Amino acid sequence: MTTEKDIVLKHPKDPAALLDVIRDVQSRFGQVSDEAVGRIAAHLKLSEAEVRGAVTFYHFFSLSPRGASTVYLNDSITSRMAGRTAVAQAFEQEAGCRFGEVSADGTVGLFPTSCIGMNDQEPSAIVDGVVFTALTPDKARAIVRGLRAGTPARDQVASFGDGANQSDLVRAMVVNNIRRRGPVLFGAHESGAGLRKAVSMTPEKVIDEIKRASLLGRGGAGFPTGLKWEFCRREAADRRFVVCNADEGEPGTFKDRVILTELPALLFEGMAIAGYAIGAKTGVLYLRSEYAYLRAHLESVLAGMRRQGLLGKKAAGAAGFDFDIVVKSGAGAYICGEESALLESAEGKRGEPRDRPPFPVQTGYLNQPTTVNNVETLATAARIMAEGAAWFKALGTTQSAGTKLLSVSGDCSRPGVYEIEYGLPIADLLDMAGGAGAKAVQVGGPSGSCVAPAGFGRKIDFSDLATGGSVIVFGPDRDIFEVVSNFMEFFVDESCGWCVPCRAGNVLLKKKFEKVARGLGTASDLRDLEDWGRLVKSTSRCGLGQTSPNPILTTLKSFPELYAAKIRTGEEFVPEFNLEEAVQDGCAAAHREPECKESLDE
Repeated sequence: MTTEKDIVLKHPKDPAALLDVIRDVQSRFGQVSDEAVGRIAAHLKLSEAEVRGAVTFYHFFSLSPRGASTVYLNDSITSRMAGRTAVAQAFEQEAGCRFGEVSADGTVGLFPTSCIGMNDQEPSAIVDGVVFTALTPDKARAIVRGLRAGTPARDQVASFGDGANQSDLVRAMVVNNIRRRGPVLFGAHESGAGLRKAVSMTPEKVIDEIKRASLLGRGGAGFPTGLKWEFCRREAADRRFVVCNADEGEPGTFKDRVILTELPALLFEGMAIAGYAIGAKTGVLYLRSEYAYLRAHLESVLAGMRRQGLLGKKAAGAAGFDFDIVVKSGAGAYICGEESALLESAEGKRGEPRDRPPFPVQTGYLNQPTTVNNVETLATAARIMAEGAAWFKALGTTQSAGTKLLSVSGDCSRPGVYEIEYGLPIADLLDMAGGAGAKAVQVGGPSGSCVAPAGFGRKIDFSDLATGGSVIVFGPDRDIFEVVSNFMEFFVDESCGWCVPCRAGNVLLKKKFEKVARGLGTASDLRDLEDWGRLVKSTSRCGLGQTSPNPILTTLKSFPELYAAKIRTGEEFVPEFNLEEAVQDGCAAAHREPECKESLDE
């Protein structure tokens, strides 16, 4: 019988292995017990506080039992729109416990989770590491009955999705939903062509080609990729690293999932090109925990590229260029999409953002110069090297060259992935996706912008609406306040808690917003929302807090009439606390409603 000690001892005595050790213990025993904390700390020469700190930081780790089988049901707004409430009730009824609890017999634990990258096929859940999509109440009940009958989650997947999802190494019911194949990422490509061309040039010329292509980071920030590589190469160091950010945790985003499933060789080729350009020998793919089902597939592709000579010693036949890639897994933390927090996590620590400067290109992974690039950015770089900068710049707009991969979900008939040229108006995208009559479109996920119909002529590019890829369509009957509430809950839950503006400011914003949404707000409350929102944005330490007020601020701008209809005019102050409502239950229980009302009236 495998013990906690056996699991701990099979790992190297390297503090960077902390998350891997915790993950194995959690997977085998459903928790990280006090005894396991002690064993892990002793093995890695860490304090127990450091081990507990890591366990409590990540969503998929727990010091207490999570059940013999664990269900994580997505609670994003698209899941709620697709019927999550009924699915959750079915899980609870069949399991005999509420979400956030473990059933009395210990067989099933039910827990909510943030977006798992399946917004085009909601409601979705991860059950013992297995992804279930398009759930219904009947399917939810069947899953629990199957688990109790001893049928593993993996054996309950009745059918598989398309493409590599059907392969023996993936075997997932996930569907790619590739709706529009553009010329860059989905264009014809000979594997290794971009890398072979790159190693025939000097590293400086490779960087120059990427700069001439005007490739901007596809994660949303839009920093010039060539400049990032150039800054990293210029740093004096014995080692440099390429890190791929595959932690797409922004609700509504799933396009990297499709690249990882169908185009991983293109991504790895881009990482190798970046490695050659900056002078690195190692690349790290940081894979979000929700995509762990793809890890064996990715490792197999890497092994195949090594056999082809595209990775390893003399990669692509270039003498002196030894480059390989390792995969590291996250454990459920939205903040790890921020590049410095990702580096901390990749090193086996809590994923807390670092102070900047220094920047990752100066002091990154293992304190060495590091370029951190998005999945789509690196895959695009491989195509640029194969086809040339001029070819790429002929696509898109003058300020935003090339194409963008969009994840479209919500109230539309054709949700999925669209590769479009930059400069496409929202209205045209809605036509493609079947989103006629939309009340609003959320571009860039919760941290982006909520656009009203008057703004559907706006264009998706870096000079107008920049986005990491998330596009959520809200139909005419959707409650915008429900959407904002869900987004603010997400930010409150996902704040790492390091800085006060984000940790406390988002809670205050959420409470003030809820007061307005209940019809208890005044004009001064609307002013507070704007002032506090700007304060949180300007004083937060990292990108999470710098964008978290956007759900409130952008809807205030796009839908002022909705907020105006909620406030009480002519009143300077309305208390958030309602005494009459607070005592109603007590009065009813005591059968004293008339006396209570009389007392309150006095």
